[in-house]
Amino acid sequence: MAEVAPTPDAFDIEVETLIVGAGACGLIAALAAHEAGQEVLVIEADPVPKGSTALSAGLIPAAGTALQAEAGIADDAARFAADIQAKAKAKGENDPALVAALAEGSAGVIDWLAQRYGLPFSVVSDFDYPGHSRRRMHGLPSRSGAELVDRLCATVEAQGIDLLCGRRAEILYHEGHTVTGAGLRAPDGTLETVGCTKLVLACNGFGGSRDKVAAHMPAISDALWFGHEGNRGEALDWGATLGAGTRHLGAYQGHGNVAHPHGILITWATITEGGIQVNRNGKRFWNEAQGYSEAARVVLAQPGREAVTIFDARIAGIARQFEDFRNAEAQGAVRSADTLEDLAAQLDLPPDALHAEMSAITPGGTDRFGRLWGETRLTPPYCAVRVTGALFHTQGGLVTDGSGRVMATDGAPFPNLFAAGGAACGVSGAGDSGYLSGNGLLAAAVLGRAAGAAAL
Repeated sequence: MAEVAPTPDAFDIEVETLIVGAGACGLIAALAAHEAGQEVLVIEADPVPKGSTALSAGLIPAAGTALQAEAGIADDAARFAADIQAKAKAKGENDPALVAALAEGSAGVIDWLAQRYGLPFSVVSDFDYPGHSRRRMHGLPSRSGAELVDRLCATVEAQGIDLLCGRRAEILYHEGHTVTGAGLRAPDGTLETVGCTKLVLACNGFGGSRDKVAAHMPAISDALWFGHEGNRGEALDWGATLGAGTRHLGAYQGHGNVAHPHGILITWATITEGGIQVNRNGKRFWNEAQGYSEAARVVLAQPGREAVTIFDARIAGIARQFEDFRNAEAQGAVRSADTLEDLAAQLDLPPDALHAEMSAITPGGTDRFGRLWGETRLTPPYCAVRVTGALFHTQGGLVTDGSGRVMATDGAPFPNLFAAGGAACGVSGAGDSGYLSGNGLLAAAVLGRAAGAAAL
């Protein structure tokens, strides 16, 4: 339930900066606001901050960081911006100014978190992500979003920033386009009111609202929802009532490599390093190198709405840097065999068809789907995991400038309302194929920092 109401006669408490949501976006915004000398309160609907961040791999793409330089990776914001725009393909889908702001701000936020607050980031340097012309994914040791949000939460608490959990924002109070505070529903059902000078919406997108998903992205509406159930689209509802602009509400990040029925994310390194996907008939069905977001829709179109991802022990060794993959192995989702016949028997696949697909791959060649292959072939022992497609998070939302400031439908900025992360329109084009790996946390981190640091 998301409402907008006139300013009450008095608020229970008042702060300078109120941040709605304690995922990576909200916590980064809190650190930036606190550093700028603002009195900050972060509210979170859940008992413990987790959100969609905790369900991700926790990787933030950034170009030109100190960590890249140490690793000998030459990269810059212009190259990153070009990669973002190239993935979206259709000209004009992404706002060039927003793309530039995110690309240019990416290195700063990683260096700031690593150097100022000691977050132990490192560059994923042993495989490439689709669409990125340089290795620029930065993650924490476990390569998990849960570690990212936990470390950010601990850092916020260490800075003495107030974080209040178990409070869901239901009402925004306003005077015209100026937001004056919010009404929060407490666990006992009472309504608490908080006045503020600046409000940052870091409450993610609307993937948890099946009605909104069906209305804006029907092609993925019946897919497994892999995001946080609390992502109900309150930011959109508040924005619509206040007259905020929205854009690309049909954009989303899918993923076509979720272990089924285990519901565990399998890193796309299983594909980029030379793996393939086949359907129940043992047949490949697309160019897997395009990206994991568009893979969701393609996998769901296969018989039984599933596929099998096939790789080998070498690739499994790379994948084990991700905690999710290790969990998948522990739960028996990843199968292994010394022969394709044995692997086919374990996954109930036709062995002849599987053999034919593997034999059709020519190292250094281009296959019938247009995939260009490297020189390394899959070799025994082989590995495989049954997967399905899922919706991870929405990419459309409120229109903002490069600082996260919300823009009205007439193009005028709201004086004190900011949105970042899933609450704001990202840079993934208008659908699913424009999603460049890490776009979600890129927007969360860069816009979160900018919104938090913005002057009152």
